[in-house]
Amino acid sequence: MTEITRVPIKPVAKGSLTKLWIGVILAVLVGAGLAWAALPRGLNVETQVAGSGPNPQIGEVVWVKYKGKLAADGTVFDESQDIPLPVQGLFPEGTPFPLEEGATVPGFFQGLQQVQKGGKYTFFIPADLAYGAAPPPGSPLPANADLEFEIEVTDIMSRATFDRNLQILQQTMQSQMGGAPGGAPGAAPSAGPGAAPLPQPGQ
Repeated sequence: MTEITRVPIKPVAKGSLTKLWIGVILAVLVGAGLAWAALPRGLNVETQVAGSGPNPQIGEVVWVKYKGKLAADGTVFDESQDIPLPVQGLFPEGTPFPLEEGATVPGFFQGLQQVQKGGKYTFFIPADLAYGAAPPPGSPLPANADLEFEIEVTDIMSRATFDRNLQILQQTMQSQMGGAPGGAPGAAPSAGPGAAPLPQPGQ
């Protein structure tokens, strides 16, 4: 009968045991890190300058000056531009954003609900709350890009006031052009250069 060669099992040396435990701990930490990275990240709103007054409510119009950047390298892909109007005082500086679900990307919509008039903020919007894997065709945004917006809130306006002032503006422009039709009262103004982040952060 063939005898099985017995190989004695040597006890693990102290130094090797320490290395073994370090390896186990590192594996656990790496696994936890991967699990954390797989979790959906939320919007982060940092207040640079505190505003005053109440937060905007659903249905109101928030006027902002903004600059949109790629969070990865700071590349500016869009920013607001002041549009001169023939009637001063009707609208504040900046770009109007109706606070309505679906009017902007989810992260921008959520961020606007946390601002105050006169405040300056930085929005960090992860890709899944921005444009995700399908940015607008022709835009400079890569797929799955995290975004960062510098925001200055110039005013918060009720939708009724916005619509009324828009109607006044349209009537004034029609009279200056000799009565040429200028669109139905209450219609949204046509988008000019920089009128909203790609189209609005979210369309």
